[in-house]
Amino acid sequence: MRMRAAVLEEFGQPLQVQEVELADPRAGEVLVRLEACGVCHTDMYTASGADPSGYAPAVLGHEGCGIVERAGEGVTLVKEGDRVVTLFSPQCGECEHCLSPKTNLCTAIRAEQNLGHLPDGTVRLSRGGEEVRHFMGTSTFAEYTVMPEIALAVISPDAPPAHAAPFACGLSTGLGAAINTAKVEPGSTCVVFGAGLVGLGAVAGSRLQGAERIVCVDLSDDRLELARGQGATDVLKGGPDAVEAILEMTGGMGADYTFEATGNVKVMAQAVEAARMGWGLATMAGVAGKGETLDVVPRLLITGRRVAGSSFGGCKGRDQVPQFVERYLQGEIDVEPLISHELGLDEVNRGFELMEAQDGIRSVITFD
Repeated sequence: MRMRAAVLEEFGQPLQVQEVELADPRAGEVLVRLEACGVCHTDMYTASGADPSGYAPAVLGHEGCGIVERAGEGVTLVKEGDRVVTLFSPQCGECEHCLSPKTNLCTAIRAEQNLGHLPDGTVRLSRGGEEVRHFMGTSTFAEYTVMPEIALAVISPDAPPAHAAPFACGLSTGLGAAINTAKVEPGSTCVVFGAGLVGLGAVAGSRLQGAERIVCVDLSDDRLELARGQGATDVLKGGPDAVEAILEMTGGMGADYTFEATGNVKVMAQAVEAARMGWGLATMAGVAGKGETLDVVPRLLITGRRVAGSSFGGCKGRDQVPQFVERYLQGEIDVEPLISHELGLDEVNRGFELMEAQDGIRSVITFD
């Protein structure tokens, strides 16, 4: 079938919205008609050329929500008509990692996915006989996509697509960092560095876990106000004195849990420094730039602080994303303030511009 998609032709250049060919789903694959797609920092990071694993031409986008239109041979996990959220981090349910409660990093299709292929090592996207690669196994900057069934989470049909799409990446990453990775305990003190979608998700996740005090740190007054709406009890302007201020707020002890959601390695170091001696846990959810390293004074670790990484918030997507969406539908998670702009596919580059300008939290592309 022919469809419109936003293609990364050349790193550092705007995406080109054009017609491409999408082949039918093969065994274990599903055709999804996209209804909405978030414009995420990871898409912009790859388009810029900063991602060492990036490739072109490719159809970008990974934060999608849509309807299953057709199922390939042997598909049992979804059916036609299901509303689904796309999962760049799949869940096969059978590999060693899926069977372990220690991680959400499914290994079933990882190698081919990293090459821009579907699980059988081929692609379904092309134009004029030239192959176009898939991005993160999803390629949701398009009217349709073909994906493995293990990379789709079936959600409630009552979920508005524009509100469900951010659960495909940013929102679930933040929620999961607090709920799954850190396992925030009731009555604890949490500090979240960064009030973008991931950071605000971590604020909400800390609230859902029963944290008594939640401090959000950011440079933007507007974002800090949004953090209050997600459950922050205190807000703090970011900067070189942030750690000192946090220590003052916590009687010199630091926080039980800290979260870094900016991707800035200097802020990552602050997250470690602001964690409590003895048991403080600093969870890194932000993605640093190519070649950057995190400097940590070893004594901070010797005296009991711990550092953890969190990919997709530790979520086993097919199981947990539908639960998050249900909690949203029940009023426990407020998504409305996080959707800043609704755009058409032709405005995808505008979504990147808004992100660079830090105008709002999440731009969502909607499809008629």
